[in-house]
Amino acid sequence: MAGIKMKVEIWSDIMCPFCYIGKRNYESALAQTGFADEIQTEWHSFQLDPSLPETAMPAGNIYQYLAERKGMDIATARRMHDELTLRAAESGLTYNFDRSVIANSFKAHTLIQFAKTKGLDDATEEALFKAYFTDGKDVSDTATLVALAVEAGLDANEAAAALEDDTYRYAVSQDLAEARQIGISGVPFFVLNRRYAVSGAQPADSFAAALEKSYREWKDSGA
Repeated sequence: MAGIKMKVEIWSDIMCPFCYIGKRNYESALAQTGFADEIQTEWHSFQLDPSLPETAMPAGNIYQYLAERKGMDIATARRMHDELTLRAAESGLTYNFDRSVIANSFKAHTLIQFAKTKGLDDATEEALFKAYFTDGKDVSDTATLVALAVEAGLDANEAAAALEDDTYRYAVSQDLAEARQIGISGVPFFVLNRRYAVSGAQPADSFAAALEKSYREWKDSGA
C-alpha cells in the first residue's frame, strides 16, 4: 500500500556510547540498502541507570562513576573510555569523555517522546547524543534541552511545556516497561518489523544484511 513503511524501532539511552555508534552504523547501513525511503525509524526510551540523581555531577566524573558502578579501578575505566573513543572515531564520531556530564536521562527522554509526535525524534536523538558525547553539555538541564530542541527543529515554547507534561513522562515509562517485557537488558536494541532483533552497535554490513532480510519478507507479505 502506498505510503506504508517498514518500521525499525530502536531502544536507546542518550548516555550510552554504543547507542551513538549504533545509530551511525545503522544510518550507514540504510544508505547501502537503496530502500531507506521505505523505512520508518522510531526511537524508544531506555535508561542504563535510572537511579542517577536529577542534579548533574561535575564534568569529568565519568571515570569515577563507571569505576564505582562496575567495580573497577579508575585507570581501567579510563582505558575503556579511550578504546570507546577510538571506536567512535571509526564511525565518524568525536567523543570527549573528559567533558561528559553524568546526570539522569529521564528528562531528555521526555523531550524525545515529544519530538516523536512531531516526527523529529531522530533529529532530537542526534542533537542529544552530540551534546552529551561531543560537547559536554548537561542534558538534564531544562534550558539546555530547550536549546537542543530548537536545534532539532522543535518550537522552544512547546518543548519547554512538554518537559513538564505528564503525557510525555508517561510515554517514557511505557517504553521502559515494554523494554522489560521484551527482555531488553542492554542497548542499543533494534527491532525490525516486529520480527527480528539486532542487539548492540553492530557494523554497518551486519545491519544492512538484517535490514535486507527483513525488508524482503516485509515486501513479500504484500506491504
